[in-house]
Amino acid sequence: MNARSEPAEAGPDAPARPPLVRELLLVAGLFLVYKFGRRLATGHTAEAFRNAHHVWDWERVLRLPDEGTVQDLLLHGDTLIHVANTYYAAVHFPATLAFLVWLYLRRPAHYVWARRVLAAVTGAALVLHLLFPLAPPRMLGATGLLDTARAFGPSVYGPPRTDSLSNQFAAMPSLHFGWALMLAIGLIVATRTRWRWRWLWLLHPLVTLLVIVGTANHYWLDVVVAAALLGLALAVHRVPQRPGCALPRRRPEARRRSSADRPELVGAGR
Repeated sequence: MNARSEPAEAGPDAPARPPLVRELLLVAGLFLVYKFGRRLATGHTAEAFRNAHHVWDWERVLRLPDEGTVQDLLLHGDTLIHVANTYYAAVHFPATLAFLVWLYLRRPAHYVWARRVLAAVTGAALVLHLLFPLAPPRMLGATGLLDTARAFGPSVYGPPRTDSLSNQFAAMPSLHFGWALMLAIGLIVATRTRWRWRWLWLLHPLVTLLVIVGTANHYWLDVVVAAALLGLALAVHRVPQRPGCALPRRRPEARRRSSADRPELVGAGR
């Protein structure tokens, strides 16, 4: 086995894996709270569009890049924009679930840490969704952006007036980006491959960023706020020690043996 990519043998001080049933209930509960919380924010159409105009104006004042530039890159071919729409629709939840499952099986301490961080970010995001409903750029005519999912497919959203499965006015912050960035950070911290290869995990949030902006599902500021919330959550929840970094502890018997075997200096102290 490759020592750079495989976990070390579990020692007596290795963290215990949390009970599976409890974790399944916790993750399922988090998902239900996420879905229910998004539904609480529906029905604020006028406020969501007012906030969307404000966000668009703030981005122009801050001289942030135009989201249309990213969309133009994706619209160079039908295949590329279809792949982007599929990435948006199909990668978000499965990738996060696979990340948590891998950590649970291989890095229990990192699993507990990642689960707490994701729960904190998601909870804070739901509060912002309630306090600041926001229509995505694909709905705002002033942006001049195309709803690529409806034009090219696949789309995960129905018409906003009849969509009873999701809250389409929960653009800020972008949990797509927040979760993707946490996935990359978690794998960088928890895996044992060489550093230069570990940083490749950042390709996932980078691709996610281009996809959510290019498909007109999020503003740049949605991404900035998501990154800020994640930074706060990471500051509160301490990162576990990376596997393979712990220094071996000498046993008491070994210390006594080494001191007993040490030759005494005759005349020392005189």
